[in-house]
Amino acid sequence: MKNLDVLTTLFVGIDVSSQANVACAIDFNSNKLLTITVPNNHTGAIEIADGICSLMEGSVFKAVVFAMESTSFYGVHIANFLSSEPRLLELHPYVYCINPKQIANYRKSFIGLDKTDAKDAFIIADFARVGRITVAPWRGSQYLALQRLTRHRLHLVECLVREKNYMAANVFLKFSELATLKKQAHPFSSNFTATAEAILTEFHSPEDIAAMPIEELVDFLCEKSRGRFADPDSIAEILKRAARDSYRLDKTLYEPLNTAIASSFNCLAAFEREIKAVDEAILRQVAGMNGNEYQCLRSIDGIGPVFSAGILAEIGSISAFHSQDALAKYAGLVWRKNQSGEFEADDTPMSKAGNRYLRYYLVEAAGSVARFVPEYRDFYQKKYDEVKTHQHKRALALTARKLVRLIYGLLAKDQLFSPNKVGEIS
Repeated sequence: MKNLDVLTTLFVGIDVSSQANVACAIDFNSNKLLTITVPNNHTGAIEIADGICSLMEGSVFKAVVFAMESTSFYGVHIANFLSSEPRLLELHPYVYCINPKQIANYRKSFIGLDKTDAKDAFIIADFARVGRITVAPWRGSQYLALQRLTRHRLHLVECLVREKNYMAANVFLKFSELATLKKQAHPFSSNFTATAEAILTEFHSPEDIAAMPIEELVDFLCEKSRGRFADPDSIAEILKRAARDSYRLDKTLYEPLNTAIASSFNCLAAFEREIKAVDEAILRQVAGMNGNEYQCLRSIDGIGPVFSAGILAEIGSISAFHSQDALAKYAGLVWRKNQSGEFEADDTPMSKAGNRYLRYYLVEAAGSVARFVPEYRDFYQKKYDEVKTHQHKRALALTARKLVRLIYGLLAKDQLFSPNKVGEIS
């Protein structure tokens, strides 16, 4: 919006809901020129376009700015329509989806104003009029297609994690000692491996494991692990000791627990299978997009195809951001200062008011980059050692903020990553 002549720009706020869209058009002097309520469907979108086109004919307006709250998926269709409608393209439309928190805070400046859909649409339009919009314009269907895939992948990952956390309770009830063993003392890498699944689902209770001859248990472990254990005898001993130390339950409880645990394993397998399928779809979608931006991200050691696609889907074109600070703010990787006079608080919580999907992919990518790039590994360790609480979360978030600077520099300059020059990108 920086290059717009505000005196010749029409500002349109749209209050979006599942059933209806309320549009309010104002000029730079906040004069209401149009207020219209239409159904939230294609026919209603055409009515809004008709009203805007009629308003623009023979007027001083040369551009139009559409603003709406980012209300989940209800605003997707109207935003996509307004950014691609042929009649509106001649008017140089800018379509913005704004964080509802920003609109809610801006509304507080209108003391005593009623809360109606029409008033909400006016406030959104006025928010655009005063130049408070900092997000990137709507980017069209190409990025939206990739975004739906990457966001669905995150949804599946969250379902996978939620199922594991839910399953942990049932594992503790059935085999309490196995569920609480420390990592260094645990017989398996986790309770979700194929061998752990066999132990938890094929034995009716821990008593069966405790009573089983050690030789038979070793043979069972070798079969289920396909001979991958270097010392199956010691693992069998750990399992038998854990089985003896575990709590005993009434026999009527074991069958329901076994059914629930087996069902959870089936769910985990289904989620992992679907995540793999979505990963393949993401790669196919990325192949038809701007290859330079994707290759810039892929060139960073530790950032694979899925993280690259997720970051690209949320950023879109880097030209939408005037600086790496703007990109960090969009991702919510900023910290609010608390200062008054000579006092400045040490506790500065992260904003988290930005795009949570972009923040997720940046944080996950930062953890991966820290394992491959020495500078980032050292930075992570430095931030980890600075505090005594929340070390990992804090260090990872700060590493992600550092990664934002690198990503912005590479994309803005259309460069590939070079480990020898990593500190030179700004």
